[in-house]
Order: sequence, then C-alpha cells, then structure tokens
Amino acid sequence: MKVPIIPTFIAAATYAFAFTACDSRQEEAREDTLEQKADTLEKKAAEVRKEGESAADATEDAADRLRDQAKETTEAEKDTAKARADAAEDNADAIRKAAERKADALEEEADKNREAK
Repeated sequence: MKVPIIPTFIAAATYAFAFTACDSRQEEAREDTLEQKADTLEKKAAEVRKEGESAADATEDAADRLRDQAKETTEAEKDTAKARADAAEDNADAIRKAAERKADALEEEADKNREAK
C-alpha cells in the first residue's frame, strides 16, 4: 500500500499549525499577568499625578498665604515674604514636573509590559 505524499504533507502542516496557533494555558496566564501588571502601573501613574498635583496646590496655597500675611508688614518683610512665596511657587512647579516624569516612567513601563505579550 502506497501512502500519498502530498496529502500527508498537507495534513502534517495543518496539524502543526493547529497546535502552534493556539496559546497554551501557561502563555495565556503569562499574558494575563502582564496585562494586570500594566493596569496596576497605569493606576499608580494616575495616583502619582493626583498626589503631585495636590502637593503642588498645597504649596501654592502656602505661597498665597505668605503674600496675604505680608500685606500688613513693613517693606523689608514684604520683600522677604515675596521671595519666599516665589520660591514656594517654583517648588510647586518642580513638584508637578517630578510627578509628571515619574508618572510617565510608570506608563512607559506599562507599555513595555503590554508589548512583551
């Protein structure tokens, strides 16, 4: 009995494709884990942004209070209070930028996790 070669090769290729095209349970679990890690990193990035914004707002509020308190003082004290308030404003900007950089880094890591799938 002679076995037809071409149908045998077609069947072998079909079986090979069928078994390799499906993700294994371990592969699906790995992808799910990577997706969950990416989601967690994105949530953390959102929290970092929110906390950074809150800290910067609090610093700006403190600068505003310094300016308000300085209104009823001498010229020298006003200048000192203005300088301290300006420094607080600069600090608020630095807080925002640092929070944004940290959040961006977390989001980049999340993207890398998703790409690793």
